[in-house]
Amino acid sequence: MANSDLNAAKKAKKDEFYTQLSDIQEELRHYKEHFRGKTVLCNCDDPRVSNFFHYFAYQFEALGLKRLITTCYKNQTPDLFSQNDSERAIWLEYTGDKNGNRIPDPEEIGIRQFEGDGDFRSQECIELLEQADIVVTNPPFSLFREYVAQLVKYDKKFLIIGHQNAITYKEIFPLIMENKMWLGYGFKGGAAHFISKYEDKATAGDHKEGMIRVSGVVWFTNLDHQKHHEELILYRNYTPEDYPRYINYDAIEVSKTCDIPADYYGLMGVPLTFLDKYNPEQFEIIGQSLDLADMAVIRKRLGKSGGGPRFYIEQDGQLRRLFERIVIRRRPRQSCES
Repeated sequence: MANSDLNAAKKAKKDEFYTQLSDIQEELRHYKEHFRGKTVLCNCDDPRVSNFFHYFAYQFEALGLKRLITTCYKNQTPDLFSQNDSERAIWLEYTGDKNGNRIPDPEEIGIRQFEGDGDFRSQECIELLEQADIVVTNPPFSLFREYVAQLVKYDKKFLIIGHQNAITYKEIFPLIMENKMWLGYGFKGGAAHFISKYEDKATAGDHKEGMIRVSGVVWFTNLDHQKHHEELILYRNYTPEDYPRYINYDAIEVSKTCDIPADYYGLMGVPLTFLDKYNPEQFEIIGQSLDLADMAVIRKRLGKSGGGPRFYIEQDGQLRRLFERIVIRRRPRQSCES
């Protein structure tokens, strides 16, 4: 699914992307120590079809959970998953196995109806949010800013799915810059297949029946994990020829994360994909080109507007406009005291 299609889906509020159980299992296996004794909330899921509910209910005892809550937004129109356009919003609660078979049987799951529509912003859902320790879900892409703002407001731990373009949002980037939010382990190949009724435009080799392929999706979290502390191995050496300076910002261009020079401690511009390897103990994030690019310099050179704020380099006598860049700087190595 191209970004243009994803953006069109966002504008149309087409947010029904149901996550595969295999993708949930693959990511959640890295965080098991965080869940013991905790209440988990999945507040953007239909628990009747949600694989988030399935995962946590069947792993309840293994994870040592205290309580599982999932909520469902009222279906306004018939869709693939519900043929009833008057269906009430509900929430489910599970507190573990009661009959000894270690399976979440229907009689062990409490089902309650909301008075309202089950929107995560409603007071009913906020009251459930306040009771939770960790929120794990796939929130609507079109409401991602509002969703994260609510998690921050109520100081919640979270593990959620979003598109990597959200990194550049003015509401999201400061959280990453201040190390209050970072990326998880991610989806294989930087893309995921979601259960969805929308048209899939993936190539034949990537197509899965009844699913839609979305590229650039990532896990966002504030739960600590090992990958967040792994040091990126650097092997390239800096030369002015290999690393041109930007025309409109005092930093060098590093077009691939793997090409970050090992002997350079000045400012560098790197692609958004750098955040998949970001270790805050090794690097410091300075800002993003959306905020730092001096477009007056470009307008003077071109004699016209150069488009939105981006960094430029000179290549073969021409100005080349780059994709969004994050500006970073290596932290100096701490010397060991004997």
